[in-house]
Amino acid sequence: MKAIVITRPGGPEVLVQEERPVPEPGPGEVRVRVHASALNRADILQRRGDYPAPPGAPADVPGLEYAGEVDAAGEGAGLWAVGNRVMGIVGGGAHAEYVVVHEREAIRIPQNLGWNEAAAVPEAFLTAYDALFRQLDLKMGERVLIHAVGSGVGTAAVQLAHAAGALTIGTSRTAEKLKRAAELGMEVGIDTSSEDLAEAVNQATYGSGVHAVLDLVGGKLFEASLRVLALRGRLIVVGTTGGAQAEMDLGLLLRRRLQLIGTVLRSRPLEEKIALAREFSRSVLPLFSNGRIRPVVDTVHPFSEIRAAHERMERNESFGKIVLTW
Repeated sequence: MKAIVITRPGGPEVLVQEERPVPEPGPGEVRVRVHASALNRADILQRRGDYPAPPGAPADVPGLEYAGEVDAAGEGAGLWAVGNRVMGIVGGGAHAEYVVVHEREAIRIPQNLGWNEAAAVPEAFLTAYDALFRQLDLKMGERVLIHAVGSGVGTAAVQLAHAAGALTIGTSRTAEKLKRAAELGMEVGIDTSSEDLAEAVNQATYGSGVHAVLDLVGGKLFEASLRVLALRGRLIVVGTTGGAQAEMDLGLLLRRRLQLIGTVLRSRPLEEKIALAREFSRSVLPLFSNGRIRPVVDTVHPFSEIRAAHERMERNESFGKIVLTW
């Protein structure tokens, strides 16, 4: 099979296409013929040598999500038939023509989604759903601040929160991305390249602040995000594209009785990933089928253009997901 391989830590030039053996499914596993995948920040970091693959995942083949059809089943696997369309997340290795996954991790692709759209779902929507509802416990009528609203997770989060009846406030450094996010249900947009976050949030909420923050940026925005949280507010850090170091006013943390949460999906135990996949299938897939939410595809590249796809993400030009196809 063809696979994208990281030959050494470095820039996009270290990515090459190589032939690798087709993996065989073990007990309880299925092999998926990958039609499309998508690019994530984790792939960029892994290529640079800053984010190694977790145990059990290929060390040199990136790719955290897939959309394809079941090609073979291992011993005892009976949940899916050959030819079934499935999507899901993996610890790595999805930037290849075939990937092996536990059958209960796989998620049915709604009939109204094509391969490219399906590839834009798993990492973005599973991450957003887990962060917003399983950890932040977001409720109808609450106000949520979503940083990097034009990212894959950001575009998923704003739709999920809006569908759940929350008031959505999004940030970006690009006015055009804020405009497009408004079409997805974002009610208030803040351009952090020209606006003060605290002032903008206070104005939008009449000084009441937000109940929850989904932080995909970190860095300087982290401290500002704490200041706009209401009493008993919750903040979850999902990414640190703006920097992994931040200052924090512990007095503010105490006075407002704030909750801080850190999360990562890639390295979680199999049992936790299965539980998330099954809950997501029950709770979120119907929203795709009835059109209340949709995957946001930025661009589609053949895997032969993997270097160009990495370059586009690193330039922060994308809105939604960069999809890769065989």
